[in-house]
Amino acid sequence: MTETTAVAPSETEFEQHAFRGRLNAAFFSVMDPYMEANLRSRKQRLFADLPPEVVEIGSGVGANLRYLPVGSTLVSIEPNRYMHDPLRDAAHRRGVRLDLRERMAEQTGLPDESVDSVISSLVLCSVQDPAAVLAEIRRILRPGGTFRFLEHVVAPAGTPTRAAQRILRRPWAWAFEGCSCERDLEQSIRAAGFASVTVERYRLHTPFLPFNTHIAGVARA
Repeated sequence: MTETTAVAPSETEFEQHAFRGRLNAAFFSVMDPYMEANLRSRKQRLFADLPPEVVEIGSGVGANLRYLPVGSTLVSIEPNRYMHDPLRDAAHRRGVRLDLRERMAEQTGLPDESVDSVISSLVLCSVQDPAAVLAEIRRILRPGGTFRFLEHVVAPAGTPTRAAQRILRRPWAWAFEGCSCERDLEQSIRAAGFASVTVERYRLHTPFLPFNTHIAGVARA
């Protein structure tokens, strides 16, 4: 069953861009099987044994719904309204109750220490303020709760991937609505004040060279 909660946008507004918003919704819907094939093994480990209610920062078109048990609830913080219809459809197919909130990740509107698990997948690259988002995640997590993340990050200096990230940073950010391929998100997460952080670094081998350096891990409140 799918349910949507109407929530007013936060004070920090997301710029709804009709062309790029629709383009990204279509792109990620079409690319879902390819992305899933590349990321499945790590997502299976990372998202194993999720609780019955999960908060996701930037759910997009619902790529991670397949990892939630039937009958569970996803509280989705997704400001891009062009993602909403595909996300609702995916939640309905997967049998997941959807609590959809059109808000920025910097201001989820959720109470302090009210959540057992927050997940993100290829999202922190595009938020306006990663430090503020991580502080917000810490605020809403209960003590001992987990933030489980899978993100693409800046490549080591002097590598061909790093050079490609630098050259393509502007068109990449334009096409993917602010996505940066130059963020050191591992350092950001380690500096965010979590009680513990475990990180795995790995590399994908795809034609999208700026996208190929990744981290996955768990931060515990």
